[in-house]
Amino acid sequence: MVKVLIADDHPIVRTGLRQILAEEPGIEIVGEAGNSGEVLEFLWKNECDLVLLDIGMPGRSGIEIIGEIKGIRVSVAVLILSIYPEEQYAIRALRAGASGYLTKASAPVELIQAIFKVSKGGRYVSQNLAEILASEIDRHSSKKPHQLLSDREYQVMLLLASGKTVTETARELNLSVKTISTYRSSILEKMNMKNNAQLTFYAVENDLIK
Repeated sequence: MVKVLIADDHPIVRTGLRQILAEEPGIEIVGEAGNSGEVLEFLWKNECDLVLLDIGMPGRSGIEIIGEIKGIRVSVAVLILSIYPEEQYAIRALRAGASGYLTKASAPVELIQAIFKVSKGGRYVSQNLAEILASEIDRHSSKKPHQLLSDREYQVMLLLASGKTVTETARELNLSVKTISTYRSSILEKMNMKNNAQLTFYAVENDLIK
């Protein structure tokens, strides 16, 4: 029996996932969490085999807490389930310690397969992600500007590049406008750019946004 913690800030998503997983006899849902703090608090007090983790939760992102999850319970597998396309966050998630990455557009049967695979110590990547990883290995010798960003800076960069203002980005990430402005300055400096328009052009050219 695979004991699963569902971590997503949208109650309707958690309900949907619970309904899908409840039909699988080899899976037991042992808890739910709506933000990163609740994930870590649950793991301090309870055992589970796998955390089904969203990236875009309020406060600290899912990627940011993967290391802490492993620090609390080293044997716990982390499977990312996100609205973000694989090309945006999958590699960062795997590097941070996740065992697999799925988008929320994935079929329920694929989610079940992924849960069983990573709970046994394996890795789960889709064919598309496998191709992205292979391409990443080919160009590993030279880092691109966006690869110099921290996970939070990268998250902010994608939102700004997609056309969101500093205020809209702050609201979406539940951070202050001042904090986002600081991140923006750091991003522009690290990427040697001057404005959001350059970020947008770069993100489109590198297939980070559509």
